[in-house]
Amino acid sequence: MREARILVVDDDPDYLEVLAVTLAGAGFDRVATEIDALKAAGRIDAGEPVDVALIDLTMPEMDGAELLECIQNASPSTECIMVTAVNEAHTAVTCIKKGAYDYLVKPVPGEKLVATVQRALERKRLLDILELGKGPGSLQLRRAGAFRPILTRSPAMRRLLKEAELHAASDVPILITGESGTGKDLLARAIHQASARADKPFTAVNMAAFNPSLFDAEFFGHSRGAFTGAEKEREGYLEFTAGGTLFLDEIGILPLEVQGKLLRVLQDGEFVKLGTNRRRRADVRFIAATNENLERLMAGGRFRKDLFYRLRGGWLHLPPLRQRSEDIPLLTEHFLGTARPAGPAAISPAAQALLCRYGFPGNVRELKSILQAAANLAGGRPIEVRHLPASLREAKPALDNCGHRTDAEALVSLEAVERAHILRAYQATGRNKARTASVLGIGLNTLRRRLARYGET
Repeated sequence: MREARILVVDDDPDYLEVLAVTLAGAGFDRVATEIDALKAAGRIDAGEPVDVALIDLTMPEMDGAELLECIQNASPSTECIMVTAVNEAHTAVTCIKKGAYDYLVKPVPGEKLVATVQRALERKRLLDILELGKGPGSLQLRRAGAFRPILTRSPAMRRLLKEAELHAASDVPILITGESGTGKDLLARAIHQASARADKPFTAVNMAAFNPSLFDAEFFGHSRGAFTGAEKEREGYLEFTAGGTLFLDEIGILPLEVQGKLLRVLQDGEFVKLGTNRRRRADVRFIAATNENLERLMAGGRFRKDLFYRLRGGWLHLPPLRQRSEDIPLLTEHFLGTARPAGPAAISPAAQALLCRYGFPGNVRELKSILQAAANLAGGRPIEVRHLPASLREAKPALDNCGHRTDAEALVSLEAVERAHILRAYQATGRNKARTASVLGIGLNTLRRRLARYGET
């Protein structure tokens, strides 16, 4: 919310100040004001980025409807909210038809103003996600520093990181899926750092090592004497992480009875500390991750559908390393830079080529482990093929360093390669057409035609 860029345009300086102060008090740090509609139009035409524009309808020189049209033409991604003393249904309908997000009548209560701006920002965020990759510069990260630990050259990964940044701007729960070793925890931390909660705690809970019988005490906390052995008051994860992000790793293994308790917190946004009667607000942002197929677990009655849909406010699927082989040299260079206490290690071209042909079932985590062990064996000299594990040297080549198969299976038609790639992406995203189209960088209608041709609906 603090990163949202808001422009308020009103020829009444007193009311302009009221709106600006109200928004600043709600946590919006980047609020610009303009008393002259013509100057406001010039700022937009000059390329000044604006997420939401609050526009007075009746102004000299240029009225709000004209300014709305200018903004729609110059910056169609800007959400416009009309703020006016003219309480006429016809005028409101006209503005909405011209592209305004909403129409507010003065005097606007502060809570209503803030809520409307927040809804407009959420709409912009969702539309931005749908537009990923469609225009030049659309994949540029505004909070690049938060995502710096995630190294990639892959277009699919760049789209995913941009989508993650857009989700970070809101408080919607996020579900991160992907095979073991793909970096789900790293992505969760990056989302936290890119959010307005970055200066608050990030608490990671490994549900695979969590004792379900202690859920209430661990998550909600307890007062002294709440149960036998509770000798002093203790903060739970929800209280300790107040204002921050609670990362629930390996969410797929959570028992059903505990899933219900977690669902109630997500639904109500409240919890009760053990040994007390007072309801407390759960001021945390939830991010969950799993390498399990949750749809299969739901079909088998082992994961609640209502919890799945609550957690899946934003859904990010991390591709395995074998699907972004262009990142292997980049990651190799990074890991070798930290592999030995004595200094960076080097790798021979033959050893690097072998790594690029390997399928990495353990993903990025396996690559890091292999390089650390090889650097130790090399003893300060460049890593050679002989320093790599026998299992890797003897594995059937899967890819060359350009990401293509090197064996006879590569000799297939381009259409067959395209079909296999599209279907693999479709399965990896849980058969989500919109997400698949975004990952592949193609239009939704194009994807639907391809899937229909392949017999998929």
